[in-house]
Amino acid sequence: MIGNGQLLQYMRNLLAVFALSFCVASSAYAEVRDRVIAFVDDHAITLSEFQEQYRNTIKVSPNVSEEEVISTMINRALILREAKKYRIEAHSEDEVMREYIDLKVRAFIKIGEEEIEGFFRSNASQFAGREYEDVRGEIEKYLTEKDLNDRLKETLSELRKNAYVKIQLRAQ
Repeated sequence: MIGNGQLLQYMRNLLAVFALSFCVASSAYAEVRDRVIAFVDDHAITLSEFQEQYRNTIKVSPNVSEEEVISTMINRALILREAKKYRIEAHSEDEVMREYIDLKVRAFIKIGEEEIEGFFRSNASQFAGREYEDVRGEIEKYLTEKDLNDRLKETLSELRKNAYVKIQLRAQ
């Protein structure tokens, strides 16, 4: 037979177990509220990360779509993954990305004098009243950035082909 003291201790233990299981269940529920909405290989992008990025992006570009934001986040993860392979390090992820792009993409861009002159001639109306030497630097910078964007798109397309990318933006 169980004495009153033992029964009381048993009830306290049972209550403690119940309270502990309630706390565990509550914290498990809280964790489930933030779900993974995209995978890039073994990197997960959570709904809360996406929502924060979307809020920040819409302040700068009000017409941006959710798909554009998640695509940008995936591109970022792909570039950071590649930068890690080359052991590129910096103080921030943005600096790591810039360094990777400079080393692996921009370094291979060479804009020739003929291309700059050709652009100047074919767009003469944009440079009315300005001499070639005055706008040469602007043109070179523009053509370099244009080529960089084209090559970066190609690089990202290749990286996506060689990666496991899955997007689950909408709840299923």
